[in-house]
Amino acid sequence: MSSGLVPAPSIRARPCRAFSFPDKEALLRNLQDATERICELKGSLVALDALLPAVIDTLSAAGLNRLVASFDAHAEVARTLMLHSEMSDVVLAAFEREVARSGALLHRSLKLAPQTPPMAGMDPLLLTTTQVTSCSGAAVLSEDSGFFFRRNGQLFLVTTRQAMAGRSGSQAPDRLEIKLAVNPQDPSRRTRCSLDLQSGGQRRWRAMSDSTGSIGVAVLKIESADLPESALLLAFDETHLEACGEDIGIGDVVSMVGFPMGLSSCNEPLPIARSGSIASPYGLRFRGRACFLTDMLSREGCCGSPVLRRRTISRSAAAPVGWQLLGVHSSHPVGPEIEQVREPYMALHQAWHSEVLMSLTEDG
Repeated sequence: MSSGLVPAPSIRARPCRAFSFPDKEALLRNLQDATERICELKGSLVALDALLPAVIDTLSAAGLNRLVASFDAHAEVARTLMLHSEMSDVVLAAFEREVARSGALLHRSLKLAPQTPPMAGMDPLLLTTTQVTSCSGAAVLSEDSGFFFRRNGQLFLVTTRQAMAGRSGSQAPDRLEIKLAVNPQDPSRRTRCSLDLQSGGQRRWRAMSDSTGSIGVAVLKIESADLPESALLLAFDETHLEACGEDIGIGDVVSMVGFPMGLSSCNEPLPIARSGSIASPYGLRFRGRACFLTDMLSREGCCGSPVLRRRTISRSAAAPVGWQLLGVHSSHPVGPEIEQVREPYMALHQAWHSEVLMSLTEDG
């Protein structure tokens, strides 16, 4: 007779699956790898942060405008792709933050980029030069060319030493007269400006010499009160002396912008540009002097003109756009040997190295 009790099911022993913990050394290796990857990403971001200002520094205002438009367009494409992919909110937030930061840098650089006043039919480079007339009382002593150079906020007129000191055996000038543009729409409209060469019995201009004699360049410090408020001019500065990594060698094309007598009229003194090439090794002093030779054709009135090389990159929207200032145009090379065979050298001219400007414009 059944007792009514149900026998208990038999229980089979099941093997326990042991939980294996990751190896501690493996965890440390993974953590180290992740840390190294994060550091690499940080280094890449820092490199990109350095690249963007460098790119901006090489662009003109027009180039900056194109870069801003292109950046906005590419950022929008990237944003669309990311929103339709499995990206975390952290990645999207970081993307938007960096886009905003880079965009602000671009727009700030564009806002600060110097804007050149429009000159009808006139290259902004021509606003850097002026006709220089040496005067004594009512007498005109000589006609030369000159250009403007700015250093540490101070403006200088650069021209020949003879323009300020006078030619050997002749009367010394007491002032210089220059003509400056005043109307951005009409480059032929010029105003005459008189610059005294002495003040309180002391000369205002600077010159220098080296072991071989006098350097044929002089500078005159110009104060804001010396110029009319309507004057339009642009000045070279220290950045225009930099090679920016570009090689400069014999045979390279160079230009000068000046006022040759007979071609630049008194009523409409617009600069004339001539081009040629570097005729002596640029990195070496010609005959021990701080100069090199060019084969540009020249005539009276051009001495004191800037000698320029067009860059392959344009660093600024301000004039002179894309130019490197190599030197100051001067006369034929001199020396007893050259004087005896002068005719073959007639097409060669000296150009004083632009480095002399750094000595002439030092504070003090």
